[in-house]
Amino acid sequence: MKLISWNVNGLRACEGKGFSEVFRNLDADFFCLQETKMQEGQLDIQFPGYTSYWNSADKKGYSGTAVFTRHTPLTVTRGMGIDEHDHEGRVITLEMEQFFLVTCYTPNSQDGLRRLDYRMQWEADFRSYLKRLDAQKPVILCGDLNVAHEEIDIKNPKTNRRNAGFTDEERQQFTALLQSGFTDTFRWKYPDQITYSWWSYRFQARQKNAGWRIDYFVASDRLRPLIADAKIHTDILGSDHCPVELDIDL
Repeated sequence: MKLISWNVNGLRACEGKGFSEVFRNLDADFFCLQETKMQEGQLDIQFPGYTSYWNSADKKGYSGTAVFTRHTPLTVTRGMGIDEHDHEGRVITLEMEQFFLVTCYTPNSQDGLRRLDYRMQWEADFRSYLKRLDAQKPVILCGDLNVAHEEIDIKNPKTNRRNAGFTDEERQQFTALLQSGFTDTFRWKYPDQITYSWWSYRFQARQKNAGWRIDYFVASDRLRPLIADAKIHTDILGSDHCPVELDIDL
């Protein structure tokens, strides 16, 4: 089973840069999107054999997630059931027969870390949400989690130490998630590989490969034996992020 996750940084813009062709070429069972920046129906985008589920922000042109799937879910949940967090379209959960699939666009702590306190509350609540799911059946979480976990996951760790996405607080929250029974699938498969998934549009960062790995597939620990591969498609353009992939024998 192939799963893809991609922060498209505006699906309408990404469609103009070849999104549909990438979608068809990757040929995934589940294709999860973050930062769609649109309401459902603003773009006529459908693929034969797939059903799509959307969670859009109340604020138009902001945030938003979507999932395209070849498999019919038992249930679909938008948000995590906490009003404080559920107005920005950041979470979709598909309950499948054998697992939960959660796609997430984690809030950015923003310049000056002005949203860091909110981010910490989000992290605690989201981890509790995932643990409740995991108590029922295994979880596959994917998305732009807006944190480079270790120094290997960022080109310039020293100069970014107090920048959003690489603060000690955010990194500790990701560690806490892993310690509560989850696995960073790419890092588990490739403990020493340096590969990034996001590059700033400034300073020719992508050409210089001055990037961050902030897009993930995270799975319940008990799914580890089923993980066939994890990939980061650095060659695919269309966004400031590239797609990430999980191949798993479910």
